[in-house]
Amino acid sequence: MAAVCCSQLKLHSLSADAASTSPSKLPSNLRFNPSTFALPSSAYSKLAEPQPLCSSVKSFAPATVANLGPGFDFLGCAVDGIGDYVNLRIDPAVHPGEVSISHISGAGSKLSKNPLFNCAGIAAIAVMKMLNIRSVGLSISLEKGLPLGSGLGSSAASAAAAAVAVNELFGAPLSPSQLVLAGLESESKVSGYHADNVAPSILGGFILIRSYEPLELLQLKFPKEQSLFFVLVNPEFEAPTKKMRAALPPEITMSHHIWNCSQAGALVASVLQGDLPNLGKALSSDKIVEPRRAPLIPGMAEVKKASIEAGAFGCTISGAGPTAVAVTDSEERGREIGERMVEAFMKEGNLKAMAMVKQLDRVGARVVSKVPR
Repeated sequence: MAAVCCSQLKLHSLSADAASTSPSKLPSNLRFNPSTFALPSSAYSKLAEPQPLCSSVKSFAPATVANLGPGFDFLGCAVDGIGDYVNLRIDPAVHPGEVSISHISGAGSKLSKNPLFNCAGIAAIAVMKMLNIRSVGLSISLEKGLPLGSGLGSSAASAAAAAVAVNELFGAPLSPSQLVLAGLESESKVSGYHADNVAPSILGGFILIRSYEPLELLQLKFPKEQSLFFVLVNPEFEAPTKKMRAALPPEITMSHHIWNCSQAGALVASVLQGDLPNLGKALSSDKIVEPRRAPLIPGMAEVKKASIEAGAFGCTISGAGPTAVAVTDSEERGREIGERMVEAFMKEGNLKAMAMVKQLDRVGARVVSKVPR
């Protein structure tokens, strides 16, 4: 059963038919204090502790593409077919009210098993606090399907999968938007206070963060009948988020501000209309962040040029990088674009790279299996 369903969502949705609808405020308990990077006391449950309905839960959370060019820290989308898995179980060996990370496999061999320093652990603890869980201890096994520092929302996927799993174990009393808060606490301690990865990883589709204080999210409804493929090319190169954020300009000109705002607006309109040529054009038009980060990724400028020449509608850096993301409307064309981008990384940046062609994930984090108690 998907962890996110329409009847549960307590956030705003925009489609081409309903884009003019005036959204209402989210519940007050979804306020988040960015100065402390901690969940406010109002987010924690004051109700009786729920009893676990399952002995174990397996969940999945998809990769994400954040920023989407001009949407730095406020736009992101989920990508189908790649992500992280969490296996969560009640563990009598773990102290009641606490979390243990028993195993990490896949691309996360370097990650800490200390739950206070692991994205999955932090998010799981946040959900347990929200639910006031004190009677059982939980054990997490994390399967990393995403490489670390790839720009594909690796930390957010771990947090999202853990949050969904803990919630499901206790009967799913929390809304998806509350789970975003739990994931955001994890992100704030690991990679910075931004929800453009964790929100789409939990909710699926395209997400716009309208406000951080209070946290207010808008779902952008991409037309179901329209095909959209992401060409993701990940080079063998590390681009730590902290380093990539340090490269950003402390100030920008008014002309660049106006330009990026107009491109972000065009991108949102293109998503709602399913207009891929204009979506790609806006995606490629960032004048503030990409110009500072691209020179730090060997060959990135030539990779972007190669993708456009191969027929992509647009190309930019996924999140903080180093993954490059291009958009197209055909899987076959996507493979051709990916080949040209891989060649450009090698020729111009002397970097080996791997290309994947993936569709938009419209569901978000979900339960894969569970064992009733």
